[in-house]
Amino acid sequence: MPKKLPQERAGAIPPGIRNIHILVVEDERHLADSVARRLQEEGYLVDIAHDGEEGFQLACSKKYHLIVLDLLLPKKDGLSVLKELRRNKVQSMILVLTAKSTIEDRVEGLRTGADDYLSKPFAFAELIARVESLLRRHGVEQSPVLHVADLELDIETRAVRRASKNIHLTQKEFLLLELLMRNKNRIMTRRTIAEQVWGYNFDTGTNVVDVYINYLRKAIDEGFPKRLIHTIRGVGFILKEE
Repeated sequence: MPKKLPQERAGAIPPGIRNIHILVVEDERHLADSVARRLQEEGYLVDIAHDGEEGFQLACSKKYHLIVLDLLLPKKDGLSVLKELRRNKVQSMILVLTAKSTIEDRVEGLRTGADDYLSKPFAFAELIARVESLLRRHGVEQSPVLHVADLELDIETRAVRRASKNIHLTQKEFLLLELLMRNKNRIMTRRTIAEQVWGYNFDTGTNVVDVYINYLRKAIDEGFPKRLIHTIRGVGFILKEE
């Protein structure tokens, strides 16, 4: 039986996501649980398998829109799972997740049938962006635009606007703003932000989160009468709609 985590949502599930099923095949249990929980926070329905044999059996017996597949798995390695899934005409989109990062490894995975490739360590925000991109290619409708007050972020075009002003952000600033907007009116701790934007093994002893929050404040709050980003002293930050 696949491992299921209870659904946890900070806010409303985005339209079109409620019935999207994702299988996470990852033998690092802490990482598997973290990935599954992050996907569930976006409203996806998630199962977990901790070895290649279980992952293969689940993928063949149940219809998943997308499979997040590690390559270094016990019992059956991920590349073998990938080959057999495609040989068995399993049509699920497959996002390969692995510590292998050479060009040769990526090419082999893609030629074998993977739809995308994400190297460890990775930022959860990038994982979510890859998942959404794959699902859109698969024809699953999801709203690409986030709104908070007069702030608008387009996930597909990476355009950011507040009122009538276009705002230019770096990649990390965009990921940070997207994370805050997806969790509007919810306090986000520095540790959570660091894991989501910089990676699950990020050194939280640095002040990079505060530095990038300041960059964002200058970009989206400076010159506007209403501040959207607020500091919760000793805890973290919150993007408030009201």
